[in-house]
Amino acid sequence: MKQINIREARESLSRLERLLEVEGEVMITRRGQAIARVTRIGTKRPIPSHRDLRETMSRLRRRSEMILREDRDAR
Repeated sequence: MKQINIREARESLSRLERLLEVEGEVMITRRGQAIARVTRIGTKRPIPSHRDLRETMSRLRRRSEMILREDRDAR
């Protein structure tokens, strides 16, 4: 985590995104005392794979579209 003082934070506001990419988190201080912590939000999380779940599920004997068609026809 990088520490910068309030004056440096004001001057580097335009490049804050790049700074956060490198450091991950920035602590802003005033006269040596921490006053703010800036972190990235909305980082991209990987899309979970449901392969394991699908492999554990048993297969239907009949295809789902056939089951739906029969149900709709019965109504």
